[in-house]
Amino acid sequence: MYQVVPGGAGGTITDVIPKQKHSKDTRPLVGAGVIGLVLVIAAVTAWCYYIASLRKAELLKTQLLDLNKDGYIIRNQGGSIVFRMDFRSGTLDLDSCSKEGEILSCGRTTDRKLNFFIETVRPKDTVQCYRVRWEELVPDIPVEHAMTYKFAHWYGGAVSAIQHWPISISGQQAPKPFVTSDIYSNRNEFGGILESYWLSSNATAIKINNSVPFHLGWNDTEKTMYFQARYSDSPFKPNPGEAPCAELSYRVCVGLDVTSIHKYMVRRYFNKPNKVPAKVMFRHPIWSTWALHKTNIDQEKLLTYASNIRKHNFNCSHLELDDRYTSRYGEFEFDRIKFPNASAMFQKLKSDGFLVSLWIHPFVNYDSENFHTCVERGLFVREPTGRLPALVRWWNGIGGILDFTNPEARDWFSSQLRSLRSRYGVSSFKFDAGETNYLPWKFSTRTPIRDPSFFTRRYTEMAIPYNDRAELRSGYQSQNISCFFRPIDRDSVWGYELGLKSLIPTVLTISILGYQFILPDMIGGNAYLNRTDGNRVLPDRELYIRWLELSAFMPSMQFSIPPWEYDNEVVEIARKYTALHESIVAPRVLELAGEVLDTGDPIIRPLWWIATGDETAYKIDSQFLIGDDLMVAPVLEPGKQERDIYLPAGRWRSYKGERFDIKEPLHLTDYPVDLDEIAYFVWV
Repeated sequence: MYQVVPGGAGGTITDVIPKQKHSKDTRPLVGAGVIGLVLVIAAVTAWCYYIASLRKAELLKTQLLDLNKDGYIIRNQGGSIVFRMDFRSGTLDLDSCSKEGEILSCGRTTDRKLNFFIETVRPKDTVQCYRVRWEELVPDIPVEHAMTYKFAHWYGGAVSAIQHWPISISGQQAPKPFVTSDIYSNRNEFGGILESYWLSSNATAIKINNSVPFHLGWNDTEKTMYFQARYSDSPFKPNPGEAPCAELSYRVCVGLDVTSIHKYMVRRYFNKPNKVPAKVMFRHPIWSTWALHKTNIDQEKLLTYASNIRKHNFNCSHLELDDRYTSRYGEFEFDRIKFPNASAMFQKLKSDGFLVSLWIHPFVNYDSENFHTCVERGLFVREPTGRLPALVRWWNGIGGILDFTNPEARDWFSSQLRSLRSRYGVSSFKFDAGETNYLPWKFSTRTPIRDPSFFTRRYTEMAIPYNDRAELRSGYQSQNISCFFRPIDRDSVWGYELGLKSLIPTVLTISILGYQFILPDMIGGNAYLNRTDGNRVLPDRELYIRWLELSAFMPSMQFSIPPWEYDNEVVEIARKYTALHESIVAPRVLELAGEVLDTGDPIIRPLWWIATGDETAYKIDSQFLIGDDLMVAPVLEPGKQERDIYLPAGRWRSYKGERFDIKEPLHLTDYPVDLDEIAYFVWV
């Protein structure tokens, strides 16, 4: 038998090939061959997938960042994980990702299109940054990323009613608007001084872009902070004509140590003051009428207060006439019953060497004569349609709030302040309020604003003409206003909730956020009813003394309740520490204040500033530095005349004259500190 097989060149070749039958013995060999072929194909396929996966894995790396479908991690140069962010608003479709140069981008989640990218930026040899952006293309879908904070200690964000250093997170909180708020009245909200910036002890920092409709939440069980962008159920608004498509964009930077990465971030992202306030503000105390007299102040009491300052031989940078010198809120004329001859009063104070600043606020109550004028001229923040002024409730009543995005409202308000200055010689103003919680949840302004906290920024700008001696209690992107910023009112208590222990963590937080000219509120607190330790109307005597000692090492001092309300010993202690502030603290602070204009570096610094690799220094909240060479350790516990002190490595001299030349950090246990003392150490 013959078999015809294909030939070449279009023909056939006929060969004589004997055809044989396969025996049963050869069939297993054929089966094995088939199986072998299948295995080879499978192996080749697996190898191809492996090579592809390696290429995809390489694609999803950029420098020290590893991206996966659910988030990304960042490592330091040593290979340790220093930052982790999880995506909570979707799972990336990695097949939609590509890499071009230093930009890694993706175009889809598993169920929708989006714009996502991570760009690597190396601004200097010691800093590695990553620009991250997740933009939704469908309106009203929130973007949420979850940052794990368990790798390090974190600092920054905002002041709070219960202030800790580093940040202490408890409980669970769904993301809420990250906007300025009055935390004396709303103790669970974010405070009046706030920036979307956080810094960690492992030399990592994150700055949320100012354009983001930013909401912040947390979960202490998962050890995560939720960074969310959204427009739905939010006071944030898109630009006019834009669809409400949320975008979460931010920059993560990693450096060599916590101090150097913070210096880089401040220089890159924060405004800086352009001048130093009046030097006398750093040297001599401010004397306020508030805690002593509250709204019961009048002409006679103010003159008596000034007289007693001189009688007891205290210096004064200026007197601060606080709440209720007008008959109604929103007026700019002195109450003729309480101040029958304001002009003569100012002349008397001037002749006695006193300058006077006045308390001021952005509200005009409905019973004020100016309310009708402001309504007619359209000077108030309005309800969402823009047709009617919005009425707001504040701690002194109900009225309108001036719209500082409106040039006419700014001019009208400024003209009132100029009039007070020209008529009475007022030196400056204490600008109270300014937080966004006093705006309606939904509102409109003459110039539309996306971020409610931009209203705070606009209000702080009103202080610029008076910034030599002005005082603000709210701030957002306001570092360049160049005046003193004051934390919200303190209660006359020892603890962390608006008490004495909160003062150092609060000042350190404000400093990290770029505000260096800090007025730490009134010595002893505000003596509010039911918020004062002790059985007297006055703050507890020991509390007052310890508060006084701590304030002496702050950039500025402020009295209200005067030391002579106690006894001669307290008066002598007050004289001692105002003199020490003027001779030792103020010269150092003024030198550092000049440097702030160029660097933005804190005046009041945490211990880790000079001990960057020291785990203990990261957690200390009861000591601080002035510059790099003056370390302060006040007593903050009742009934104590000793405290434990942590001394970083170096050469130190104590206020008692002791010398410590140490190559390793030193714990001083039960270091004695008498009631009239505060422990401090100078770098030799």
